[in-house]
Amino acid sequence: MSGISLPEFAGRRSKPARLAVPPRDRLALAAAVVGPLAVTCVLVPFRTHLVNTNMALILVVGVVAVAANGHRGAGALAALSSAAWFDFFLTRPYERFAISSGEDITTALLLLAVGLAVSQLAARARRLKVVTVTDADQLARIRRTAQLAQSTRSADAVVEHVRTELTELLGLDGCRFEYGSLLGHPPQLGQDGEVTTTFGRWDVERRGWPQEEVELRVSGKGHYYGRFMLRPGRGDVVPLQARLVAGTLAGQAGAALADVEAGSVRES
Repeated sequence: MSGISLPEFAGRRSKPARLAVPPRDRLALAAAVVGPLAVTCVLVPFRTHLVNTNMALILVVGVVAVAANGHRGAGALAALSSAAWFDFFLTRPYERFAISSGEDITTALLLLAVGLAVSQLAARARRLKVVTVTDADQLARIRRTAQLAQSTRSADAVVEHVRTELTELLGLDGCRFEYGSLLGHPPQLGQDGEVTTTFGRWDVERRGWPQEEVELRVSGKGHYYGRFMLRPGRGDVVPLQARLVAGTLAGQAGAALADVEAGSVRES
């Protein structure tokens, strides 16, 4: 089946290079820098009365708040910022980046370590919440594809339907399907909604899509059948849940191709 391709949207528009950072993420980064400083300034009048470990715990609460409402990077930045301002304002000698007490050094290191760990957990919890909330439109796309797969024996019809759904769901400039091709090393959209390149994971939430076609592989019953080649649009960053739905749609196309192949084998 190599070399067969379905129609591709005509017209390739040039797109300017971009590093898209969603407004929410920009606010989270700002909060990661300013928030710990503000909390530390509030604690300054009480630094001679409160135990340093208690003040460190208060700063950890701020790290959790940033990570839960932002992203992992913002949480890590908040942890670093908290440790730095804890050293500068709340440990002797005050208002210097130097700590004279061994206990304060331990507290500062623990603040950094706990802040980083908590930010990872908070960011993961936020991510799982996003993954589990799928809107009615996305559920409808999955249902329509499943109904078509059950009502037709044409795998091409299912593939073409999924191509159209992917274009709308991901806001693509174009999408085509290649049977049995694995030429080159384009960025790849995985079933987990993550995009990877030859250099590793690509942070779609912060950087937008890569500036080239992205591969979404199609497999069914353990066999590889082809790939959708996605040409990203210039719209907003596509959320994780939409990319997960895209993986589900590709899986439905793979199942349809596997069923047709199995039927052909039985008939022969």
